[in-house]
Amino acid sequence: MRPPYRLLITLLTACWVNVHAQPTAPTEALAKSSALDSSLLYQLLLGELNAQAQEPAAAFSLLLDAARKTGDETLFRRSVQIALKARSGESALQAAKAWQEAAPSSQEANRYVLQILLSLNRPADTLEPLKRMLALTPLPQRTEAIWAIPSLYERASDKQLVVATVQKALTPTLGEPRLGATAWATLGRLWLMAGNWEAALRAAEKGQTFAPHQEHPAWLALSLMRADVAKAEALVKNHLANSPSTEFRMAYVQTLLQAKRSPEALTVLQNISQQQPAYAPASLLQGAVYLDMRQWDTAERHFLHYLTLMQAEKAAQGATPAPRGPSQAYLSLAQIALQRKDLPKAQDWLQRVDHPDDLLAAQLRRAGLMAQQGQLETALSLIHSLPARSASELQLKRSTEVQILRDHKQFARARSLLETALAHDPQDADVVYDLAMLAEKMDDLTEMERLLRQLMVVKPDDPQAYNALGYSLADRGQRLPEARQLIEKALTLTPNDPFIVDSLAWVTFRMGQNDEALRLLRSAFKQRPDAEIAAHLGEVLWVTGQTDEAKKVWREGLELNPDNGTLKATLQRLRIEL
Repeated sequence: MRPPYRLLITLLTACWVNVHAQPTAPTEALAKSSALDSSLLYQLLLGELNAQAQEPAAAFSLLLDAARKTGDETLFRRSVQIALKARSGESALQAAKAWQEAAPSSQEANRYVLQILLSLNRPADTLEPLKRMLALTPLPQRTEAIWAIPSLYERASDKQLVVATVQKALTPTLGEPRLGATAWATLGRLWLMAGNWEAALRAAEKGQTFAPHQEHPAWLALSLMRADVAKAEALVKNHLANSPSTEFRMAYVQTLLQAKRSPEALTVLQNISQQQPAYAPASLLQGAVYLDMRQWDTAERHFLHYLTLMQAEKAAQGATPAPRGPSQAYLSLAQIALQRKDLPKAQDWLQRVDHPDDLLAAQLRRAGLMAQQGQLETALSLIHSLPARSASELQLKRSTEVQILRDHKQFARARSLLETALAHDPQDADVVYDLAMLAEKMDDLTEMERLLRQLMVVKPDDPQAYNALGYSLADRGQRLPEARQLIEKALTLTPNDPFIVDSLAWVTFRMGQNDEALRLLRSAFKQRPDAEIAAHLGEVLWVTGQTDEAKKVWREGLELNPDNGTLKATLQRLRIEL
């Protein structure tokens, strides 16, 4: 039964009770009361019938009039909802303001006024509703209410106007002992949204000076640190010295990792584990960091410790929804087993994955292992049997199948699969790119270039096509100036990407600029240790006579990925035995 009919039933029942609960009342008074109730009920019924008949204007008018007559908040709410459903913002605002006048202490009515004004992109008019919201919020909840303000204004177009409006509303709280630090931090977040990092930093400094132990200014400083704002990290470290929450320290770790400062991140994680030995997420993240650093044994130890902690937690808490962390640990342990060529152990870890968000990835990796063991058709059958919950999962299934077919040099089957997908969705840029890379494998360079140039037109801001075509030309020693221009274009779109820097180094090497190529490759390999970059760095070192260092780099590359095709081909071509 729909809500409007429930409302009518409730009102009809109330009317019936009103009529029948006063048997001793005078007949004339009872008749008068019944007449009034009948009129109102008729108006409500007519309003709801108009709403059901898709006549929102009439329904809105009738129900808002009834709401004003009765002061009933349910009727005001219904009026607002009808107007919103009809996408009539001004009518919804009219009803919400009438509701606010009838019930000045109603937080819900004020919230509707505020939200509707924001949806109409009228931030300047939100000053009074915002002040009222803060006044109506109980003091214990007011700190979080202030901190949530920026999320209300995310879609406002004029961020400078937003800052000015909110600052007026928060001015009385900027000096309050319990609220001042949060108020300053909130203004800082709004300045950050407006692109004024200097003002945001000043707000963080004022908030931290106001209350050094309060965490909201530190969260603002952490956001500024992620944006590489000078002096922001000093504020973060000030807070870290004042007993911060574990949540904040873990966020700081994530920030360090994003900045590729793994050793510092590990130090913080180790401190957390020492202070809170049962805090499992710190062990999981340590495992992930060591995994990224290719320190397999240390990573494995942390993942296993995490699983032990989670088992103890599960035993203590009983049946609860399964967290995702254990499945991520199993996937990582499977990756470590693969690095050690222990395929049965990798299969064992993958079979333990049980979280819905990771099941597909685990099964696809199982298919890859089957293919590596010569069970190509079984692997493909497994992929075909897996359900896909979304378009992205369907794409993941397809790309895995294509990769397996490519690895087994089943190029014609892979091309047929991709062409079928492209026929279904001719605008799918990922399929076009995969087809281009497959054409390169099949030495159909004309088709590869046609597809990549098609991508450059469709997605001019995507570096993949520029880099792929530039690298392919450079690797074959063809049209080197053009190849360099393409790669440099890709690098302007994604500055400092280590793989694009590797491509630039390779075309530089092909053009005879060995010193510059060596500088670029050292930088890329330091930023991202990778077998393919190691293959290129080793070859330039070898050609320039630095043979011992070349062999050292190649050995590192083999440790990272002993199956990398580029590295294996380089060693074979140069007749290198390590």
